[in-house]
Amino acid sequence: MLSRLPASQTPEQGPERDALPTEPTQARRFGKARTAQSTALLEDYAELIADLLASGGEARPTDIARRLGVSHATVIKTIARLKREGLATSRPYRGVFLTQAGEILASRVKTRHRLVVDLLIAVGVPAEAAEQDAEGLEHHVSEATLSAFAMFLRNRS
Repeated sequence: MLSRLPASQTPEQGPERDALPTEPTQARRFGKARTAQSTALLEDYAELIADLLASGGEARPTDIARRLGVSHATVIKTIARLKREGLATSRPYRGVFLTQAGEILASRVKTRHRLVVDLLIAVGVPAEAAEQDAEGLEHHVSEATLSAFAMFLRNRS
């Protein structure tokens, strides 16, 4: 059960990990989660487009739809959002391409994904489960946490 910390004790000081955080703290945490959820889709698309371009030279909406298990219409709508955000371009009959900003995003996401997978495997998660779990975790992990993951992995070697 969640409880409030005594007025004299801040969340950072208290040993009570299950204590209900203050309203501003909780609002900040939920805000971060909502932001991560809204960008996760664009990140997944950028990462997949980069992979398709690297492996086959093109990223067609049909291929993206099949890989993500979504409809062609959903892909077209998301590509339009990528274009509005300045992350992708498309040409008729030529597929989708990432802009420089899109390539940077895809690279950053791929690096985060790999780091999360490597950490999960290091703590004993089977490889397939680590890959699957990383698909969600990679979008919600802070830079501070990623740095801690990287330091943990470096210190294991």
